[in-house]
Amino acid sequence: MSGARRYLALGDSYTIGEGIPAEDRWPVQLADALRDTGLVIDGPEIVATTGWTTDELDLGIDAAAPAGPFDLVSLLIGVNDQYRGRDVAQYGPAFSALLERAIGFADGDVSRVFAVAIPDWGVTPFGAHSGRDRDAIARELDAYNASAAAICAARGVAFVDIAPVSRARGGEPEMLADDGLHPSAALHSEWMRLALPVARRVLSWA
Repeated sequence: MSGARRYLALGDSYTIGEGIPAEDRWPVQLADALRDTGLVIDGPEIVATTGWTTDELDLGIDAAAPAGPFDLVSLLIGVNDQYRGRDVAQYGPAFSALLERAIGFADGDVSRVFAVAIPDWGVTPFGAHSGRDRDAIARELDAYNASAAAICAARGVAFVDIAPVSRARGGEPEMLADDGLHPSAALHSEWMRLALPVARRVLSWA
């Protein structure tokens, strides 16, 4: 689309929208909301797959080879690192490397990039029946998100904290996809509403 702003979304199941229609994914909802402001948006182009860890996203980016520059780039990754038992000390450098890749896709402009916090899957029915300590899940994800937020702050990248609303409402039936783990379109909408002011500011439409 000629003259359109280009949006790249990088992530895992929380970005690809496991269990919901493609049009309900939060990056798609975000692009639609930006269009409602009069902005012309192409895409989004999404590089994300359910189950991806930080290293798998890195390889996935290599395979997809998105062609920048992009006017807006989002990054939401890490839940599968935590699920597989990786320490936050491993996550921080891996997240930082992916953030640098995201900045590269934005032509080196940190103001065009935002990262999104990891939701707490422990509050879901899947989490309740997983046999895992839900308090430990919460502590680990809080540490992951604190690490990501600090890295973003050091690089001057916006950080959208969807963790509180996800923890408060992520276990509600209407906020869940049929698998009892992944978020429904309604929770994706909550995330989009938190990301929208940041995206508008990034694109100078605040």
